[in-house]
Amino acid sequence: MNASSRPDRTPNAPVKGATLHDVARVAGVSLITASRALGNPAIVSAKTRERVEQAVQATGYIPNLLAGGLKSRRSRMVAGIVPALSVSQFLPTVQTLTAALHDEGYQLLLGQTFYDAEREDEVLAAMLGRQPDGIVVMGLVRSERSRERLRATGIPVVETWDISDRPVDMVIGFSHLKVGSALAGYFLARGFRHVGIATGDDHRAMQRHAGFTAAWGREVPTARVPAPSTLESGRRALGELLERHPRLQAVACSSDMLAHGVLVEARARGLRVPQDLAVSGFGNAEFAAHMVPSITTVHVDGPEIGRLAARLIVDRCRGVPADRSSFDLGFRLIERASTRADEGDAGLPPPHDAG
Repeated sequence: MNASSRPDRTPNAPVKGATLHDVARVAGVSLITASRALGNPAIVSAKTRERVEQAVQATGYIPNLLAGGLKSRRSRMVAGIVPALSVSQFLPTVQTLTAALHDEGYQLLLGQTFYDAEREDEVLAAMLGRQPDGIVVMGLVRSERSRERLRATGIPVVETWDISDRPVDMVIGFSHLKVGSALAGYFLARGFRHVGIATGDDHRAMQRHAGFTAAWGREVPTARVPAPSTLESGRRALGELLERHPRLQAVACSSDMLAHGVLVEARARGLRVPQDLAVSGFGNAEFAAHMVPSITTVHVDGPEIGRLAARLIVDRCRGVPADRSSFDLGFRLIERASTRADEGDAGLPPPHDAG
């Protein structure tokens, strides 16, 4: 960078940050054009936007988004609340949400709750203090206090990966009760009678557990592990189930990671999958199709959840209301080698596929 592209300063003088005037001068555009390119990039040409972005890099300019948003009341930031980034099933949603918001000139700021209700309240309060233009939550907001606070702000809120007839604002997801019911129906149709459940202790996993047991018609042997579940906890869960129920024929797991751990423990005990023990997961993580044997699982369209959440937030910021508050995307059970003797994979018809 040459001297002409740098704000003037003298040795030992306090460092003065680059200003928007410096960016406009280096880019060769007017001050208002530079402001629009940074604050509302969709209304300027791609060529102009590129020149301004290069000028920002050359000058080291850091936009003050909050100060710049005093008139427009826009921070160009959306808060994302996730239980834990280590949970693979949420990653496609986060990645697509990030990309879709970026295309509209917004950035995603993430906070993790680690499945703790009190921490969820703290993270939401901290995010609201940064004046986001919207909030996307992986799951439903459980605290009534936080729900009331979010409604009072008037900013768009999208709860995801679940469904409710009382969303804070908007919700995109599916019924976990119906997922559990569909899995129970699948195992019953396969002729299994001695089935166990390995589940995380979070709300959504326990909803799937409730759906499974209701469809099964009686209590099902269950090993609960702390969320987020891990490969290690999957191994421990199978050990616990087999100790109490040595005639176990199948295990329904609340995540693909738990199913991975169950597969590892089964192999360590000399059990063949699925001949001696059938195993299913949830989430259709990328590795699930490539395990040996591949894991039967429940697929949810995580990328579509991210795309739709971004559109709902951006539309609301532009004054365009959603045509409805609840979007049930359904789910699909994918049968693979971990529950059937042949090695091929097949997509079963969706047990629940809501629009």
